[in-house]
Amino acid sequence: MKLWLFNRKGPSGFSASSTAEEVTDGIDGSGLTAIVTGATSGIGTETARVLALRGVHVVMGVRDIAAGKDVKETIVKEIPSAKVDAMELDLSHFLLTNLLLDTMKKTARKSGGEGRIINVSSEGHRLAYHEGIRFDKINDPSGYNGFRAYSQSKLANILHANELARRLKEDGVDITANSVHPGAIATNIIRHNSLFRSMNTILHALPGIAGKCLLKNVQQGTATTCYVALHPQVKGKSGFYFSDSKVAQPSSQALNVEIFLLLYNCKMQTMLLIKLDLA
Repeated sequence: MKLWLFNRKGPSGFSASSTAEEVTDGIDGSGLTAIVTGATSGIGTETARVLALRGVHVVMGVRDIAAGKDVKETIVKEIPSAKVDAMELDLSHFLLTNLLLDTMKKTARKSGGEGRIINVSSEGHRLAYHEGIRFDKINDPSGYNGFRAYSQSKLANILHANELARRLKEDGVDITANSVHPGAIATNIIRHNSLFRSMNTILHALPGIAGKCLLKNVQQGTATTCYVALHPQVKGKSGFYFSDSKVAQPSSQALNVEIFLLLYNCKMQTMLLIKLDLA
């Protein structure tokens, strides 16, 4: 059982305890195609499953193609009508999105439908380095802090979505870009950071109801992503940060236009170097 605050419904009609299936109940996603990264475990797998359940053609972008095929088989076994593909892709943040933009724009204009780009961020973005993004020390090991670096990457997710939303609006194309906070949930990231492992241990060790109320399960942790991906309530909303299937307020750093532009230009330069290297 969750605490009252966890069950309290927001303007969308959903709460922190709502599941991905609940927030997409009755929605027909047939005719849509979604590329889901990180789909071989945790909330990525559940996102792929629920979108497929709603009729979306799901392309799982994975690094481990064998693991991707295993997930595909599991989904199809449960949902025989599911349209799911596993594709080995470079999952760099920003690069994949920008490589897909031209195709998304053409599809949106041709179909008259709305395209949606969703970056999975975290409330951890509030704990980034004091300057936000360390542009002058991106690859500098001095002063590196694993948790701050993770938080910096989550801040970058929001900044990227916000700037992308602005540019897409300028282009007059029907594509939205938003960022989401899944909630506090035990995922595979804890394998790579001792602080995350310690936090997870503490949360699970809390007595009874307290521990359960501070962590979401995978089905609940996937809800906001699926809500922003499919729900009609989100139509036309772009440049927002969502949590618990509703619009939330990010940190002031996440709304800093100067950091937007610095990050966007920095990543565009990196992408150009990658393209030149591939040529």
